Amino acid sequence: MFLLLDFHSPLHQNLPRNFPLLSVSLSLSLSLDVYTLYIVHNLREFTEFQLRFHCFVLQIRFLDSVFAPEAMKIETTLIVFFSLLLFSLHLSSISAQEVEDESEFDYREGSEKGPRHWGKIKKEWEACNNGVLQSPIDLSSERVKIVPKFGDLKRSYKPCNATIKNRGHDISVYWVGKAGSIKVNGVVYDLQQAHWHSPSEHSINGRRYDMELHMVHQSSNPNVKNKIAVVGQLYTIGEPEPFLAQFSKQISSMIDREHEVGIGEIDPADIKFGGKKYYKYLGSLTVPPCTEGVIWAINKKIRTVSHEQVQLLREAVHDYADRNVRPLQRLNNREVNILSTSRGS
Repeated sequence: MFLLLDFHSPLHQNLPRNFPLLSVSLSLSLSLDVYTLYIVHNLREFTEFQLRFHCFVLQIRFLDSVFAPEAMKIETTLIVFFSLLLFSLHLSSISAQEVEDESEFDYREGSEKGPRHWGKIKKEWEACNNGVLQSPIDLSSERVKIVPKFGDLKRSYKPCNATIKNRGHDISVYWVGKAGSIKVNGVVYDLQQAHWHSPSEHSINGRRYDMELHMVHQSSNPNVKNKIAVVGQLYTIGEPEPFLAQFSKQISSMIDREHEVGIGEIDPADIKFGGKKYYKYLGSLTVPPCTEGVIWAINKKIRTVSHEQVQLLREAVHDYADRNVRPLQRLNNREVNILSTSRGS
Protein backbone atom coordinates (compact mmCIF):
# COMPACT_ATOMS: atom_id res chain seq x y z
CA MET A 1 0.00 0.00 0.00
CA PHE A 2 2.76 2.44 0.91
CA LEU A 3 4.49 1.68 -2.37
CA LEU A 4 1.26 2.36 -4.22
CA LEU A 5 0.89 5.78 -2.64
CA ASP A 6 4.51 6.85 -3.16
CA PHE A 7 4.36 9.72 -5.65
CA HIS A 8 8.11 9.51 -6.15
CA SER A 9 7.79 6.00 -7.59
CA PRO A 10 8.82 5.36 -11.23
CA LEU A 11 5.18 5.34 -12.30
CA HIS A 12 5.11 9.11 -11.90
CA GLN A 13 8.32 9.87 -13.77
CA ASN A 14 8.49 11.10 -17.37
CA LEU A 15 4.76 11.49 -17.91
CA PRO A 16 4.14 12.86 -21.43
CA ARG A 17 3.04 16.49 -21.40
CA ASN A 18 1.04 16.17 -24.58
CA PHE A 19 -0.91 13.04 -23.64
CA PRO A 20 -4.11 12.92 -25.73
CA LEU A 21 -7.06 14.80 -24.25
CA LEU A 22 -9.24 11.79 -24.99
CA SER A 23 -7.38 9.77 -22.36
CA VAL A 24 -7.74 12.55 -19.79
CA SER A 25 -11.46 12.87 -20.50
CA LEU A 26 -11.93 9.12 -20.32
CA SER A 27 -10.14 8.84 -16.98
CA LEU A 28 -12.46 11.42 -15.43
CA SER A 29 -15.77 10.40 -17.01
CA LEU A 30 -15.80 6.69 -16.15
CA SER A 31 -16.72 5.43 -12.71
CA LEU A 32 -13.73 4.33 -10.69
CA ASP A 33 -14.36 0.60 -10.95
CA VAL A 34 -15.18 0.73 -14.69
CA TYR A 35 -12.04 2.81 -15.33
CA THR A 36 -9.93 0.23 -13.50
CA LEU A 37 -11.41 -2.61 -15.53
CA TYR A 38 -10.75 -0.58 -18.70
CA ILE A 39 -7.05 -0.36 -17.79
CA VAL A 40 -6.80 -4.08 -17.00
CA HIS A 41 -8.57 -5.00 -20.25
CA ASN A 42 -6.25 -2.81 -22.36
CA LEU A 43 -3.04 -3.39 -20.41
CA ARG A 44 -1.21 -5.12 -23.26
CA GLU A 45 -2.20 -2.38 -25.71
CA PHE A 46 -0.73 0.52 -23.71
CA THR A 47 2.69 1.98 -24.32
CA GLU A 48 4.85 2.46 -21.23
CA PHE A 49 3.94 6.15 -21.10
CA GLN A 50 0.22 5.38 -21.36
CA LEU A 51 0.43 2.85 -18.56
CA ARG A 52 2.30 5.32 -16.36
CA PHE A 53 -0.37 7.94 -17.01
CA HIS A 54 -3.34 5.71 -16.23
CA CYS A 55 -1.73 4.35 -13.06
CA PHE A 56 -0.98 7.91 -11.99
CA VAL A 57 -4.62 8.97 -12.45
CA LEU A 58 -5.80 5.78 -10.78
CA GLN A 59 -3.78 6.56 -7.67
CA ILE A 60 -5.05 10.14 -7.50
CA ARG A 61 -8.66 8.97 -7.76
CA PHE A 62 -7.98 6.33 -5.12
CA LEU A 63 -6.72 8.98 -2.70
CA ASP A 64 -9.80 11.04 -3.43
CA SER A 65 -12.04 8.06 -2.72
CA VAL A 66 -10.48 7.61 0.73
CA PHE A 67 -12.27 10.77 1.80
CA ALA A 68 -15.49 9.84 -0.04
CA PRO A 69 -18.76 8.65 1.53
CA GLU A 70 -19.25 5.12 2.87
CA ALA A 71 -20.72 3.98 -0.46
CA MET A 72 -17.28 4.34 -2.07
CA LYS A 73 -15.68 1.59 0.03
CA ILE A 74 -16.41 -1.13 -2.51
CA GLU A 75 -14.83 0.95 -5.25
CA THR A 76 -11.83 1.64 -3.03
CA THR A 77 -11.28 -2.08 -2.50
CA LEU A 78 -11.39 -2.65 -6.25
CA ILE A 79 -8.90 0.13 -6.89
CA VAL A 80 -6.39 -1.18 -4.36
CA PHE A 81 -6.58 -4.70 -5.78
CA PHE A 82 -6.33 -3.79 -9.45
CA SER A 83 -3.73 -1.07 -8.93
CA LEU A 84 -1.43 -3.49 -7.14
CA LEU A 85 -2.02 -5.99 -9.94
CA LEU A 86 -1.15 -3.42 -12.60
CA PHE A 87 1.93 -2.29 -10.72
CA SER A 88 3.26 -5.84 -10.32
CA LEU A 89 2.63 -6.65 -13.99
CA HIS A 90 4.38 -3.43 -15.01
CA LEU A 91 7.47 -4.19 -12.92
CA SER A 92 7.55 -7.77 -14.22
CA SER A 93 7.47 -6.52 -17.81
CA ILE A 94 10.27 -3.99 -17.24
CA SER A 95 12.61 -6.50 -15.57
CA ALA A 96 12.49 -8.84 -18.57
CA GLN A 97 13.06 -6.21 -21.24
CA GLU A 98 16.14 -4.55 -22.65
CA VAL A 99 17.40 -1.36 -21.05
CA GLU A 100 15.97 1.67 -22.88
CA ASP A 101 18.37 4.27 -21.44
CA GLU A 102 21.48 3.13 -23.25
CA SER A 103 23.63 5.88 -21.72
CA GLU A 104 23.97 3.54 -18.74
CA PHE A 105 26.29 1.20 -20.67
CA ASP A 106 28.43 1.15 -23.81
CA TYR A 107 30.40 -1.15 -26.12
CA ARG A 108 33.81 0.53 -26.00
CA GLU A 109 36.85 -1.59 -25.12
CA GLY A 110 38.45 -0.47 -21.88
CA SER A 111 35.41 1.57 -20.84
CA GLU A 112 34.10 1.26 -17.27
CA LYS A 113 30.67 0.86 -18.86
CA GLY A 114 31.87 -1.69 -21.43
CA PRO A 115 30.64 -5.30 -21.80
CA ARG A 116 33.20 -6.71 -19.34
CA HIS A 117 31.75 -4.48 -16.61
CA TRP A 118 28.00 -4.60 -17.35
CA GLY A 119 27.37 -7.03 -14.49
CA LYS A 120 28.97 -4.65 -11.98
CA ILE A 121 27.10 -1.49 -12.95
CA LYS A 122 23.78 -2.51 -11.36
CA LYS A 123 22.80 -5.40 -9.10
CA GLU A 124 19.96 -6.35 -11.45
CA TRP A 125 22.53 -6.70 -14.25
CA GLU A 126 24.62 -9.36 -12.45
CA ALA A 127 23.62 -12.01 -15.00
CA CYS A 128 25.76 -10.16 -17.58
CA ASN A 129 28.86 -11.38 -15.69
CA ASN A 130 27.60 -14.40 -13.74
CA GLY A 131 25.02 -15.97 -16.05
CA VAL A 132 25.49 -19.42 -17.57
CA LEU A 133 23.00 -19.11 -20.48
CA GLN A 134 24.36 -15.94 -22.04
CA SER A 135 24.18 -14.68 -25.64
CA PRO A 136 25.52 -14.31 -28.30
CA ILE A 137 27.37 -17.55 -29.07
CA ASP A 138 29.22 -19.13 -31.98
CA LEU A 139 26.89 -21.39 -33.95
CA SER A 140 29.39 -24.07 -34.89
CA SER A 141 28.30 -26.92 -37.15
CA GLU A 142 29.98 -29.33 -34.73
CA ARG A 143 27.62 -28.24 -31.96
CA VAL A 144 24.38 -28.42 -33.90
CA LYS A 145 22.17 -31.32 -32.94
CA ILE A 146 19.88 -32.50 -35.71
CA VAL A 147 16.66 -33.77 -34.15
CA PRO A 148 14.02 -35.10 -36.58
CA LYS A 149 10.72 -33.24 -36.12
CA PHE A 150 12.27 -31.31 -33.23
CA GLY A 151 9.85 -28.43 -33.62
CA ASP A 152 8.74 -25.58 -35.79
CA LEU A 153 8.41 -21.81 -35.87
CA LYS A 154 5.32 -20.23 -37.40
CA ARG A 155 5.21 -16.55 -38.34
CA SER A 156 1.92 -14.66 -38.46
CA TYR A 157 2.48 -10.90 -38.84
CA LYS A 158 0.20 -8.05 -39.91
CA PRO A 159 0.58 -4.31 -40.67
CA CYS A 160 0.51 -2.00 -37.66
CA ASN A 161 1.49 1.58 -36.77
CA ALA A 162 5.10 1.89 -35.72
CA THR A 163 7.79 4.32 -34.60
CA ILE A 164 11.53 4.33 -35.28
CA LYS A 165 13.86 5.29 -32.45
CA ASN A 166 17.53 6.09 -31.96
CA ARG A 167 18.30 4.43 -28.60
CA GLY A 168 21.89 5.62 -28.49
CA HIS A 169 23.54 2.30 -29.36
CA ASP A 170 21.11 1.06 -32.00
CA ILE A 171 18.20 1.97 -34.26
CA SER A 172 14.93 0.24 -33.33
CA VAL A 173 11.44 -0.09 -34.80
CA TYR A 174 8.60 -0.35 -32.27
CA TRP A 175 5.12 -1.52 -33.19
CA VAL A 176 2.49 0.45 -31.26
CA GLY A 177 -0.35 -2.10 -31.38
CA LYS A 178 -0.67 -5.75 -32.29
CA ALA A 179 1.63 -6.52 -35.21
CA GLY A 180 1.22 -10.27 -35.04
CA SER A 181 3.28 -13.01 -33.50
CA ILE A 182 5.36 -16.12 -33.86
CA LYS A 183 4.51 -19.53 -32.50
CA VAL A 184 7.40 -21.66 -31.24
CA ASN A 185 6.39 -25.26 -30.58
CA GLY A 186 2.83 -24.13 -29.88
CA VAL A 187 3.65 -21.12 -27.66
CA VAL A 188 2.60 -17.68 -28.97
CA TYR A 189 5.03 -14.76 -28.68
CA ASP A 190 3.81 -11.26 -29.66
CA LEU A 191 6.11 -9.02 -31.70
CA GLN A 192 7.39 -5.99 -29.73
CA GLN A 193 10.27 -4.43 -31.68
CA ALA A 194 13.13 -4.98 -34.10
CA HIS A 195 16.66 -3.55 -34.05
CA TRP A 196 20.03 -3.97 -35.77
CA HIS A 197 23.59 -4.75 -34.67
CA SER A 198 26.72 -4.34 -36.77
CA PRO A 199 28.65 -6.49 -37.25
CA SER A 200 26.58 -9.56 -36.35
CA GLU A 201 26.50 -10.59 -32.69
CA HIS A 202 26.24 -14.31 -33.40
CA SER A 203 28.91 -15.99 -35.48
CA ILE A 204 28.64 -19.12 -37.62
CA ASN A 205 31.65 -21.43 -37.55
CA GLY A 206 33.76 -18.61 -36.13
CA ARG A 207 32.76 -16.00 -38.70
CA ARG A 208 30.92 -12.81 -37.78
CA TYR A 209 28.91 -11.26 -40.61
CA ASP A 210 28.29 -7.57 -41.38
CA MET A 211 24.91 -7.05 -39.69
CA GLU A 212 22.31 -8.83 -37.57
CA LEU A 213 18.60 -8.10 -37.18
CA HIS A 214 16.79 -9.02 -33.96
CA MET A 215 12.99 -9.30 -33.86
CA VAL A 216 12.00 -9.35 -30.18
CA HIS A 217 8.82 -11.15 -29.13
CA GLN A 218 7.23 -11.66 -25.72
CA SER A 219 4.63 -14.11 -24.40
CA SER A 220 1.73 -12.86 -22.28
CA ASN A 221 0.94 -16.38 -21.06
CA PRO A 222 1.60 -16.48 -17.28
CA ASN A 223 2.26 -20.23 -17.47
CA VAL A 224 5.13 -19.87 -19.95
CA LYS A 225 8.56 -20.04 -18.31
CA ASN A 226 10.63 -18.55 -21.14
CA LYS A 227 8.85 -15.25 -21.84
CA ILE A 228 11.05 -13.84 -24.62
CA ALA A 229 11.77 -15.19 -28.10
CA VAL A 230 14.13 -13.44 -30.52
CA VAL A 231 14.31 -14.22 -34.23
CA GLY A 232 17.64 -13.26 -35.80
CA GLN A 233 18.80 -12.77 -39.39
CA LEU A 234 22.45 -12.34 -40.41
CA TYR A 235 23.61 -10.27 -43.41
CA THR A 236 26.70 -9.95 -45.58
CA ILE A 237 27.61 -6.97 -47.79
CA GLY A 238 25.85 -7.05 -51.16
CA GLU A 239 22.50 -5.83 -52.48
CA PRO A 240 20.52 -3.35 -50.28
CA GLU A 241 18.14 -4.81 -47.70
CA PRO A 242 14.59 -3.72 -48.74
CA PHE A 243 12.97 -3.48 -45.29
CA LEU A 244 15.76 -1.30 -43.88
CA ALA A 245 15.88 0.81 -47.07
CA GLN A 246 12.44 2.31 -46.44
CA PHE A 247 13.72 4.04 -43.27
CA SER A 248 16.83 5.71 -44.73
CA LYS A 249 15.40 9.24 -44.54
CA GLN A 250 14.21 8.87 -40.93
CA ILE A 251 17.49 7.32 -39.81
CA SER A 252 19.47 10.11 -41.49
CA SER A 253 17.42 12.69 -39.57
CA MET A 254 18.40 11.00 -36.28
CA ILE A 255 22.16 11.14 -36.75
CA ASP A 256 23.91 11.76 -33.44
CA ARG A 257 20.75 12.52 -31.44
CA GLU A 258 18.18 10.49 -29.53
CA HIS A 259 14.92 10.81 -31.36
CA GLU A 260 11.71 8.90 -32.05
CA VAL A 261 9.37 9.51 -34.98
CA GLY A 262 6.20 7.89 -36.27
CA ILE A 263 6.60 5.97 -39.52
CA GLY A 264 2.99 4.98 -40.13
CA GLU A 265 1.81 1.46 -40.83
CA ILE A 266 4.63 -1.07 -41.17
CA ASP A 267 4.18 -4.74 -42.03
CA PRO A 268 6.69 -7.02 -40.23
CA ALA A 269 6.01 -9.63 -42.92
CA ASP A 270 8.08 -7.41 -45.24
CA ILE A 271 11.18 -8.57 -43.38
CA LYS A 272 12.57 -11.32 -45.56
CA PHE A 273 14.44 -14.26 -44.10
CA GLY A 274 17.09 -16.30 -45.83
CA GLY A 275 15.53 -19.74 -45.50
CA LYS A 276 13.26 -22.04 -43.52
CA LYS A 277 15.87 -23.46 -41.16
CA TYR A 278 16.94 -21.82 -37.90
CA TYR A 279 19.54 -22.45 -35.22
CA LYS A 280 17.60 -22.65 -31.96
CA TYR A 281 19.09 -22.45 -28.48
CA LEU A 282 18.33 -21.07 -25.01
CA GLY A 283 20.23 -17.88 -24.21
CA SER A 284 19.81 -14.34 -22.93
CA LEU A 285 19.29 -10.74 -23.95
CA THR A 286 22.54 -9.43 -25.47
CA VAL A 287 22.24 -6.10 -23.63
CA PRO A 288 21.64 -5.37 -19.94
CA PRO A 289 20.01 -6.76 -17.88
CA CYS A 290 21.14 -9.86 -19.86
CA THR A 291 17.98 -11.72 -18.78
CA GLU A 292 18.34 -15.47 -19.29
CA GLY A 293 15.72 -17.90 -20.60
CA VAL A 294 15.46 -16.22 -24.01
CA ILE A 295 14.59 -18.52 -26.91
CA TRP A 296 16.84 -17.71 -29.87
CA ALA A 297 16.08 -18.66 -33.48
CA ILE A 298 18.84 -17.56 -35.91
CA ASN A 299 18.19 -18.11 -39.61
CA LYS A 300 20.79 -20.40 -41.18
CA LYS A 301 20.85 -18.68 -44.56
CA ILE A 302 22.64 -15.33 -44.90
CA ARG A 303 20.95 -12.39 -46.68
CA THR A 304 22.54 -9.20 -48.08
CA VAL A 305 22.72 -5.58 -46.97
CA SER A 306 24.57 -2.70 -48.63
CA HIS A 307 27.70 -1.16 -47.16
CA GLU A 308 25.92 2.23 -47.13
CA GLN A 309 23.06 0.84 -45.03
CA VAL A 310 25.40 -0.60 -42.42
CA GLN A 311 27.39 2.63 -42.33
CA LEU A 312 24.24 4.71 -41.81
CA LEU A 313 23.21 2.59 -38.82
CA ARG A 314 26.58 3.23 -37.17
CA GLU A 315 26.66 6.95 -38.04
CA ALA A 316 23.17 7.56 -36.67
CA VAL A 317 23.91 6.45 -33.11
CA HIS A 318 26.04 8.54 -30.79
CA ASP A 319 28.00 6.08 -28.66
CA TYR A 320 31.32 6.75 -30.45
CA ALA A 321 31.93 2.99 -30.70
CA ASP A 322 32.90 1.21 -33.90
CA ARG A 323 30.37 -1.53 -33.25
CA ASN A 324 27.37 -2.37 -31.07
CA VAL A 325 28.24 -6.00 -30.50
CA ARG A 326 28.65 -7.98 -27.30
CA PRO A 327 31.59 -10.42 -27.16
CA LEU A 328 30.79 -14.10 -27.76
CA GLN A 329 29.74 -15.99 -24.63
CA ARG A 330 30.54 -19.51 -23.46
CA LEU A 331 28.23 -22.28 -24.65
CA ASN A 332 28.38 -24.12 -21.29
CA ASN A 333 27.19 -27.43 -22.75
CA ARG A 334 24.03 -25.98 -24.24
CA GLU A 335 22.41 -27.72 -27.19
CA VAL A 336 21.91 -25.96 -30.51
CA ASN A 337 19.04 -27.48 -32.48
CA ILE A 338 17.58 -26.99 -35.94
CA LEU A 339 14.12 -25.43 -36.13
CA SER A 340 11.98 -25.35 -39.28
CA THR A 341 9.60 -22.52 -40.10
CA SER A 342 6.36 -21.89 -41.97
CA ARG A 343 4.12 -18.89 -42.64
CA GLY A 344 0.73 -18.62 -40.99
CA SER A 345 -0.62 -19.72 -37.65
